[in-house]
Amino acid sequence: MNSDVSPAPPGLDKRDWIAGLERGVSIIEAFDDAHPRMTASEAGQRTGMTRTAARRYLLTLQHMGYVAGDGKLFWLTPRVLRLGQSYLESARLPRIVQPFLQRVAAGTHEIAYLSVMDGDEVVYIARNGPNRSMSTGYVLGARVPAQVTAAGMLMLAMRSDEDRGVWLATHELTVFTSHTISSKERMKLELARIRSQGWALSEQQLDLNSRGIAVPLRDRHGELVGALNITMPMGHENSEDAVSRVLPVLRETAQAMRNLI
Repeated sequence: MNSDVSPAPPGLDKRDWIAGLERGVSIIEAFDDAHPRMTASEAGQRTGMTRTAARRYLLTLQHMGYVAGDGKLFWLTPRVLRLGQSYLESARLPRIVQPFLQRVAAGTHEIAYLSVMDGDEVVYIARNGPNRSMSTGYVLGARVPAQVTAAGMLMLAMRSDEDRGVWLATHELTVFTSHTISSKERMKLELARIRSQGWALSEQQLDLNSRGIAVPLRDRHGELVGALNITMPMGHENSEDAVSRVLPVLRETAQAMRNLI
């Protein structure tokens, strides 16, 4: 197997395809909570490279400061966070929504977020509101399984019937609490209900103390660009009162933003 050559993906001319860049990024993405430190052989196995090729990429990334090592094991350094920070600082959408999130937070006294989907996960790319414990609030850049969050379920529900069907058929539902939806049939019904009503509520699915409410954020052409959502602790009010208090603010704010996106 030639570690430096891979076919260009469909739609991209092979003259414009840099396989080495793809492989370098895949090495970074191979590290996770189950693999915080890896040998070159382990990194190669996780990325489909030979040990020699993986070692070359790891050593290059080490020279650039994105990876550290002790001669056998390699691990990511904090410099990797610059990649995500570059997005948060340069992307147009997080900057546009910030004053609107401030309005939502002031009107509800809760933490307001802008969330987008990346694969099967929700990523929080803008935030405004009071600081709370990590059990009921997420930092910028946090990634959470879409299946257990109001924002994630909303964005899944807004997909086409075909895309929702493919997601349900290929995705295994992970159980986090006794309230997590673990049945695919029940999830199918819940996504259909969310799509019909146009907003989502998720309670205690990821954290027993957490409730989320989300509405779609669309651009001026009506295309879904993300979800506007609130995360709050359970216990202060019942579901109906929470929705009555928060949902109108979220809807009004999402509508006010449409012409700016």
